[in-house]
Amino acid sequence: MFLPDHRISILPSALLLLLNAALTAAQTRKTLPVNFVVSETPPIAPFYTLPTADQLAVSIALCTGSVDGPIPRFFLTNSSTTASPGPDGGDDVFEITLDRGHGSYTGPFQSGGVLAVTDVPPQMTFEIGVSDGSTIHESTSSSAIFGDTTASQALLFSPAFSRLDNPQPQYPNYTLPRAIPSIPAAPSDPKNYTLIVSPTSNGLTSMQQTACALSTQKSTGIVANESFWLRDASGWRTEWLMTGLTPKTNYTAYVILDAYKVTLPIFFTTKSSTFSCSLVSKLPYCPSISYAVPLPPPPAPAATYDNTNLPKAISDPLISALTNFTTTLTTFACGRDLYSPLVTCADCQQAYRTWLCAVSFSRCADPDTAPPLAALLPSQSPNARNAAFPSGNAFTQLLPCLETCTATDRACPSFLGFRCPVPRFNANVSYGVGYVDSGQEGEKGGGSMGMWDDAFGNVWCNSGL
Repeated sequence: MFLPDHRISILPSALLLLLNAALTAAQTRKTLPVNFVVSETPPIAPFYTLPTADQLAVSIALCTGSVDGPIPRFFLTNSSTTASPGPDGGDDVFEITLDRGHGSYTGPFQSGGVLAVTDVPPQMTFEIGVSDGSTIHESTSSSAIFGDTTASQALLFSPAFSRLDNPQPQYPNYTLPRAIPSIPAAPSDPKNYTLIVSPTSNGLTSMQQTACALSTQKSTGIVANESFWLRDASGWRTEWLMTGLTPKTNYTAYVILDAYKVTLPIFFTTKSSTFSCSLVSKLPYCPSISYAVPLPPPPAPAATYDNTNLPKAISDPLISALTNFTTTLTTFACGRDLYSPLVTCADCQQAYRTWLCAVSFSRCADPDTAPPLAALLPSQSPNARNAAFPSGNAFTQLLPCLETCTATDRACPSFLGFRCPVPRFNANVSYGVGYVDSGQEGEKGGGSMGMWDDAFGNVWCNSGL
C-alpha cells in the first residue's frame, strides 16, 4: 500500500525518446586521442569525442572510393552546448570539406569537442588524425622530381628535405668551392619517404588522393637502389632507381611522407625498346645531372653510371675545366669589390658549373616518346661538345636550353669573356631556343612552354637540372 504523497510520475513519451537517443549516442561515441590516427571501418561510429586543448588539428583521409564517388560528411563542434553536431547546425558547428579525400580543421577546443559523421557510403573506410601540432593528413603542394628514363629504368627524386645553409663567402676569406666540392654527411634523421609508381592506365589519379588509399596499390617495378643525394641547393633528396619497367609506357608516381602525407602526382614515359643510352647520376662535380647520356651499358653489376664507374676520359677534362675557371674567377676582386648587387662570384661559379655539365653530358632523347616541338638533334658520338664520349653510337640529342648559357653570362664578371649565341644568329643550331623565354619572332616554340619541363614528363630542352 502506497501513501498518498508517494506517487509514480509517468514521463512524456517524447522526453523518453530524447533520453534514449542521448544514452545511445553516448554509448556509441569514441574518444579520439591526441597525436594519434584512428582507422575506421564499418560499422562506423556516428560520434567522436575530442579532448580539451588550447588548439587541435583534426584531419580526415578517405581510404576507399573514387574522387567522383559518394563521400561521407563530417561535422565538428568545439562548443560544450552542442552534443550532436550535424547538417542542421548548432552553436559553433563546422563542416570539414573534403577535397580529393582530404579535409581538416584547426582551432581551439577549450571545452573539448564532438566530431560527427553522416552519409557514410557502404564499405567506406577512413582515418581520423588529431594533433596538437601540425595537421597529420595532408596533400602537399610538392611532388617528386623526374630525372629520366631508359626503356626499363627510371630515376626519380623525393621533395627536398634538410636544406643546407650555404652562406656566401665574405672578404677577406673569399674561397669558392673546389671543382669536386666536399659532400657533407647525409642527415641522420631523414624523412620517411615511400615511392609509388604505377602505369597511368591503372587510374591512380581517380582514387582518393590520400596516403591510405594510394598505399593499397602495389608499386610497379623494382627499387634497385634507394639512397640520399644532395642534388641542388634545395637540400637532400631521396633518389630512387627503378628497374623492371615496360618500354613506351606511361607511368604515374607519388611520394608518401611519414605514412600520412602525399605529394601531387607526376607522370613520365619510358623510352622505346631500341633506346641505347644509359643513365648517369651522383656526380659530385655535376650533382644535378641525372639523365640518359650516349654511353653503352655500364660494367656489371652496376645498372647506371656514377662517380665510381664513369670513364675518367670524360670526368677528368670536365674537372680540369672547372678548376681552371675557378682559378681565373678568383683573380677578380670578389671579396673586396661588389660587382653586382644581385649576384656574387659564388653564383657565377655555380651557373658555370650547371652550364658546363649540361653541355658536357649530352642528354639523349627518344624520338618515339619525346614531346612535340622538343629541341631534338640527330647526333653521333663523339660530338662537337665532348669528344671524350666513345664513338660509333648514334643518338638523338635533346639540346641544352639557351637560358642555361645566358644565366652564366648574367652571373659572371665581363672580364671572363663568357658569351652566348643569340637567337637571330643561329643559336638554335646548338641550343634549344624559345622554350623557356620568348625567342625572336617566328622562333620554334616562341617561349610558349615557359619552362623546360612539366609534371607530365615532357622535357623540351636540357636545363642541366
